[in-house]
Amino acid sequence: MVVLETVLDATWEHVVLVYTTLFVSILVSIPLAFAALYSKKLELVVMKFANLVQAVPSFAVVAIMVPLLGIGFTPALVAIMLRALLPIVKNTYIGLTNVDPALIDYAEGVGLNQWQIHRYIRLPNAYPAMFAGIKFAGILANSIAVLTAFIGSGGLGEIIFQGLIGYNTNTLLSGAIPAIMLAIFIDLSFTILEKKVTPVHAGE
Repeated sequence: MVVLETVLDATWEHVVLVYTTLFVSILVSIPLAFAALYSKKLELVVMKFANLVQAVPSFAVVAIMVPLLGIGFTPALVAIMLRALLPIVKNTYIGLTNVDPALIDYAEGVGLNQWQIHRYIRLPNAYPAMFAGIKFAGILANSIAVLTAFIGSGGLGEIIFQGLIGYNTNTLLSGAIPAIMLAIFIDLSFTILEKKVTPVHAGE
């Protein structure tokens, strides 16, 4: 039986890794999506790279971090981030571009600059797609964070693998149940946040 303190410590490590990675992924992805609006070449490069990384098996992405960055928290963060970028970048870009051109023309006609158009028109319109991408990326990050225990990231993956190696169902469930609960929490929390910040008319 796994000691409760061990489970709590592992859960905290897992949460820190997942949310740090998700936060960094959002900080990288959203500016890239905006930048892609102005450069078709950048759009092509970003989407091709993100799709390429997404096509590589998660375990392979984690494993390749060892010769490149070693083991520990940072390589785990990079591995997870590489997989989390695509859904956020792609969905945000789709949301930003899926705006009625007549609305943009009207905004320009009343004197809004590009920053104001992005802030008050494009971004609110992109919220439904963007949050869908963030939720998927968060759940994906949560699952890959389990795999990164192989490269010393700590977290719930260590308990899960201990249970698998030792054929110990109780140990396995002690790691798996909190990971499942975290995935559900990520989905629900971002759904609530989306409803709070999304204008009623957005996405209609």
